[in-house]
Amino acid sequence: MIIDIVSLVVGIVFVLIAAELFTNGIETLGHRLSVSKNFTGSVLAAVGTALPETLIPIIAIIFFAGNSGHDIGVGAILGAPFMLATLAFPLIGLTVVIGHLLGKRGITLHAETTGLRRDLTFFLFAYSIALFVVPFESHFVRILTALFLLILYVVYVFQTLKGESEDMEATEHLFFAPKNPHPPMFIIVTQVVVSLVIMVVGAHVFVHGIEKISYLFGLNPLIFSLLIAPIATELPEKINSITWVWRKKDTLAVGNVAGAMVFQSTIPVSFGIVFTEWNITGLALISGIFAIASSFLVLTLSYINRKYFAYGFASGITFFIVYIYLVMNNTG
Repeated sequence: MIIDIVSLVVGIVFVLIAAELFTNGIETLGHRLSVSKNFTGSVLAAVGTALPETLIPIIAIIFFAGNSGHDIGVGAILGAPFMLATLAFPLIGLTVVIGHLLGKRGITLHAETTGLRRDLTFFLFAYSIALFVVPFESHFVRILTALFLLILYVVYVFQTLKGESEDMEATEHLFFAPKNPHPPMFIIVTQVVVSLVIMVVGAHVFVHGIEKISYLFGLNPLIFSLLIAPIATELPEKINSITWVWRKKDTLAVGNVAGAMVFQSTIPVSFGIVFTEWNITGLALISGIFAIASSFLVLTLSYINRKYFAYGFASGITFFIVYIYLVMNNTG
């Protein structure tokens, strides 16, 4: 029991250290490449933090034969957008509210709404196709749909690159080269890659500790697979975004989550559509509907007064709470 608790602590410490390294490295990379805040947050940061957990469903589907591997894979694919929409977004809003109450920042969430609206529109379009259209089509149509989603993500990247946005500011210093105001590209990339490796290790240690403790307390394994594991695998996006919000870099924070949602609704989903039965029903379907509903809520609130924006983000947590209730009652 003590070892498992230590695993939890060590895992979260690893993720926190990695988040500090990653946000510092990705900001420096964005400035060095002369790209905008939107592109840095929605593409560079989002893809970087989404890649590690994307490997989980791919490994499960390819290397674990039978329905169990496919179920784990599909669950992981659907779990990512759900956790990002109903937990990561609300955490951004709650961080702003807490920061305001503590006098650390204003209540206004200064995210660039143009980029946010673009990200959410792409996500809602892609994810709706995956959930409501694909399950009823032939395998040939599924392949075409998967290709369409892949092309859609490429279009999204180019739209984000061309879109208007504020330029990245230079960071104070790169942790791997603190005395060099203009560090070489290979040092910047090295810091980003190292931070991602530490993130993966930390998240896995954290998941392992939670898994052991959940079994000790007799928690149903299904609850673990539906809720606890996805929370842990999405830790990088959550911690990175909280870090950026606390530093008043709202565009990077929001872009990290929204961009990851676009990535997760196109790249992993395309793989699942082609290589599994993709029979989305029950709690899996509900998780997808909740992700869409929460995202649509944020998109709608982006057209309202910015002073209420943070509260709108935070309100999405209700979808997560309702889902926990449904899971508990379904498995209890």
